[in-house]
Amino acid sequence: MIKRIFDLTTAILLLFCLSLPLLLIAIIIKLTSVGPVLYWSDRVGKDNKIFKMCKFRTMRADTPAVATHLLKDADYYLTPVGNFLRKFSLDELPQLFNILSGDMTFVGPRPALFNQDDLIELRTKKNVHTLITGVTGWAQVNGRDELSIPLKVELDEYYLKNKSFLFDLKILCITIIAVIRGKGVQH
Repeated sequence: MIKRIFDLTTAILLLFCLSLPLLLIAIIIKLTSVGPVLYWSDRVGKDNKIFKMCKFRTMRADTPAVATHLLKDADYYLTPVGNFLRKFSLDELPQLFNILSGDMTFVGPRPALFNQDDLIELRTKKNVHTLITGVTGWAQVNGRDELSIPLKVELDEYYLKNKSFLFDLKILCITIIAVIRGKGVQH
């Protein structure tokens, strides 16, 4: 209950404080590439239920719906501002709306793409699928895009077994530092 109250109050406060930067990012995306400002991605959430995760669009509108690391040349698909938005995780800001709706939380395992069967299967075996997915998580602050799927799931399982409000705060602090440094993003 404390986590949900924290999520709601923090998301509302951040949306209010970031409304002008959010609008500015939306305008820049619209002016620099063809297609919608927002990208709605089918993701696997709590109990393996599919939900629509909202992000600022950083890839061309014709990009295949696969994990970025599976693209033959991911840089080819990036929009002119896509790399910058991804490096500083600005593309993730619209997920504040997913937090408000209850599909996501600030801290939890990152939601898998609907077609990442290997990740979904491993998380289900380790009961990680019982958690609400997060904007950031223990796996993200320990390697993000650089981790293998088994290691991600191992870190997600560690979070499952050790989750607490203080642990969440620790992960959020580490995330803020990593985002400022632009650390751990491959594409």
